[in-house]
Amino acid sequence: MEYADCAPDGSCVSEGAGSGKGRMRMRGQEREYKSKNLQAERRRRQKLSDRLLALRALVPIITNMNKATIIEDAITYIKELQKNVKDLSDQLLEMEASSEEEAKQRSETIDAAEEMNKCGIEEDVEVTNIDGNKFWLKIVIQKKRSSFTKLVEAMNFLGFEFTDTSVTTSKGAILITACVEGIYGETFAAAETRELLQEIIKGI
Repeated sequence: MEYADCAPDGSCVSEGAGSGKGRMRMRGQEREYKSKNLQAERRRRQKLSDRLLALRALVPIITNMNKATIIEDAITYIKELQKNVKDLSDQLLEMEASSEEEAKQRSETIDAAEEMNKCGIEEDVEVTNIDGNKFWLKIVIQKKRSSFTKLVEAMNFLGFEFTDTSVTTSKGAILITACVEGIYGETFAAAETRELLQEIIKGI
């Protein structure tokens, strides 16, 4: 309802007109505010959708295209990557430890060879036949880690058994004296046995 004030000269001013314009301005501002919120929400959703698409492109196996499944598949893939990283790290540490051990063994071998050379000691294999399948051995080789164990294992594999064995180390060399007997009762020549021992020692 509008109210009018009339002046003495008969002119009137309506009070209701000004309040109507105020309400119109308020409704316009409200529509503008809602429009801005709607645009911001659309941008947020579009940004989220773009990021999900980017995530889907990085994950090799996606079982379903909905948002929850994409995220679950991405988590599974990340866990697999973390496991692979751990496995590779462990392998790298093992390789580094193995390389260090090999370097140490090479250093020990070089030191042993140099010490033997300085003292005029040479590698040697002597084989004396005691019986048809029994020999007395005298072996001088470089001092290497597990060399005697490897020698015994190789000879056992070929059918020989060590008895009355003596092992001493000095000046970079290992001196082995022992009796060796064929396990299966076969007869071996001393020269043949010496050549066999020499081949084994080369591979140690």
